[in-house]
Amino acid sequence: MKYWWIGLAVLALAACGRNEEATTIPSTPAAPQQVGDPAGAPQQAPALEDVIEQTPRYIVGISYPPEARRYPGLAAELHRYGQAARGELVDAAASAGEAPGGLAYDLSLEFRMLAETPQLVAVAADGSSYTGGAHGNPLVARFVWLPQQERMLRAADLVAGPDGWAAISAYVREQLHAVLGTRIDAEELSPEERHEALRTAGRMIDDGSGPEPDNFDSFEPVLDPQGRIEALRFVFPPYQVGPYADGTQSVSVPAHVLLPHVAAEYRGLFSTDMPAPSINDAGVDGADWRRENG
Repeated sequence: MKYWWIGLAVLALAACGRNEEATTIPSTPAAPQQVGDPAGAPQQAPALEDVIEQTPRYIVGISYPPEARRYPGLAAELHRYGQAARGELVDAAASAGEAPGGLAYDLSLEFRMLAETPQLVAVAADGSSYTGGAHGNPLVARFVWLPQQERMLRAADLVAGPDGWAAISAYVREQLHAVLGTRIDAEELSPEERHEALRTAGRMIDDGSGPEPDNFDSFEPVLDPQGRIEALRFVFPPYQVGPYADGTQSVSVPAHVLLPHVAAEYRGLFSTDMPAPSINDAGVDGADWRRENG
């Protein structure tokens, strides 16, 4: 992993005396850049410094990809997410007090580049925040930046209308249910146990993949050799479409399913070198798709 040293440094800090004051070890910052705020006034873009902190109550490790510094607006989004995660951890630690032998909270968060073309830049954020309990709270987010437009591509803007989300939801649910069935079939359950497992887990899938944009706001592009989107991989953190033990799940939805429903201004990002979809996988017949997409 590119930033493996962050984890080693956090472990080293944890082994040090817990009476030390908070320590921050930044990477070499990039030169400050200007980025406009919503009102149009310029402001300093964040330098995206990697951070390691230790106090008697918490440990924080956050790493950023240096390539993201080339895009001030994207850098601001990543920095905002990282600071929000850190702020929640620090607030939780403060609320817990300073009792001797108290539990040390920790945050581990890595941002990594997924794609970088003149048309789009994609970054993944993965990590966890532990504030007590059996396990940490997963942190899963995806950021798709449009450099030529200087703005984020969000799920609510990508797909035009509820029919599109209904088609995407149906495709994703079908894939998730298929994976669930295969996994349960391998567990040698009794018929009653199998039925209950399918019912319980199936309800989580249906609840977490309903046809609303908020359920699909974490997605990453899968690019063809020309840098066009040939699929979108929708990412679901633990608890959204399955229990914590199932981990982060994802479903890749091919462009031919997506394209009939993508807003016109974003269709140029997608590959059109693909077969016309059938009614079953796109919700439209092939003739309609060819008329719309030429």
